[in-house]
Amino acid sequence: MRLSEYLKDRPIVLASGSPRRKELLAQIGIFPEIRPSGAEEDARESCPERLVMELAERKALDVAAGCGEGTLVIGADTVVSVDGEILGKPGNPERAVQMLHKLSGRSHQVYTGVALVLCRENGRTEKAVFSEKTEVHVYPLDEDEIREYAYSKEPLDKAGGYGIQGRFAAYIRGIDGDYGNVVGLPLGRLCHALKQLLGKEFEN
Repeated sequence: MRLSEYLKDRPIVLASGSPRRKELLAQIGIFPEIRPSGAEEDARESCPERLVMELAERKALDVAAGCGEGTLVIGADTVVSVDGEILGKPGNPERAVQMLHKLSGRSHQVYTGVALVLCRENGRTEKAVFSEKTEVHVYPLDEDEIREYAYSKEPLDKAGGYGIQGRFAAYIRGIDGDYGNVVGLPLGRLCHALKQLLGKEFEN
């Protein structure tokens, strides 16, 4: 049985308001309820791999606390790392300009953490948490290209100040790893982890 077929009758919640993650899940036949987490994202972890796992788990558990038995909650968090510096969402154009200067003509890493939480009886949960890394190589950008892109609406809500699936694709020299991971969810790894989490329940 395909995983999407098995999951079609199970309540699934995506603990994120990201339309990109919703679209990625739809690509593999998973159509969750959207319920963004209100959990704080103030972790002090300096290792990007551990940071995204911590935040993804925090978001998933926050939403799972209000879900019924049998619900599967998917939490995720993505950051960009360049020279050991973690870049989140810029939030404003000037911050996006700063980030794009750091990425121009360079390679950087995109980390996405994913937390899968299965809600069981009496408030119990079972979970799987992992992270995925993709190396992204960017062509050099001139000042006009940086400012034009930074002042479009596209980069403001995206980790590292760019969207690989949008206009910034014109500046991507190549990637090593999972493309979906850069967009916001490593689909293959997610499905593999889901099968492991469900175990015999899925096999039967």
